[in-house]
Amino acid sequence: MNIARTLLAASTLCATMAPARAVEAPLPLWEAGVFGGTTVTPAYPGASERSTRSLALPYLIYRGKVLRADRSGVGARLLDTERFDFDIGFALSLPARSSDVPARRGMPDLGTLVEFGPRLKIRLAEPTQHSRLGLELPLRAVIEARGGLRRQGTTFEPRLVYALQDGQQAWHVDASVGAVLGNAAINDYLYGVSPAFATGQRPAYAAKSGLMLTRLGLGGSYRLQRDWRAFAFVRYDTYTGAANRASPLLRQNSGTSAGIGLMWTWQRSSSLARGPDD
Repeated sequence: MNIARTLLAASTLCATMAPARAVEAPLPLWEAGVFGGTTVTPAYPGASERSTRSLALPYLIYRGKVLRADRSGVGARLLDTERFDFDIGFALSLPARSSDVPARRGMPDLGTLVEFGPRLKIRLAEPTQHSRLGLELPLRAVIEARGGLRRQGTTFEPRLVYALQDGQQAWHVDASVGAVLGNAAINDYLYGVSPAFATGQRPAYAAKSGLMLTRLGLGGSYRLQRDWRAFAFVRYDTYTGAANRASPLLRQNSGTSAGIGLMWTWQRSSSLARGPDD
């Protein structure tokens, strides 16, 4: 939901590292290595401040028939047909300190968020052998881990994705358009101001459910050598029409994010994954 936070920003980078679908050849059952990159994002959706983060982390891709950890996330695939996929996915984001953002100064920090829930993926069309248009419909519960576990709401993030790759899987590009919608709880978590934290410049505000943002995305990767792949992404978010546009914490009409990095594969299995990697 918030790619400004370190792990979710890393996931955004990883999302461009693997091909959308293994059209020509099956892929290894698992791969392990290291990726590193730099992202520049808003401090949180709608913030005036920007955050630059650099990180290097190990990664593991596992393409099991049911259990999977790949470019789409970590979860369990419950249905896989020619047109439909249905799985359970997970995501994680690190906390954000309110002291780093003047608009939130004096308010509680945003804690570590764990998101999980079902996702339906629909293959709408395959214009060519190496391209695909799909619709993704993820619904996730959001749990905050800060001094215990607390439910902080639910998000729904439908998006259209057009993916294109070459026949040898040396490069991959995808473009997407989508929206993030949240219930009243998650919107209030990000944009609500209780009377206890109201000031002259930050009036009390009770957030409501609805649209959080609309997003355009473009990402890609290119294989430099057998074990090295470069990747990059750019995203544009607009808050026009957002349900909580009147919140004193939503300071911008739009925001952009970008990242670039490298991935090194250390080991890969000799056994191959069963079925396409999507």
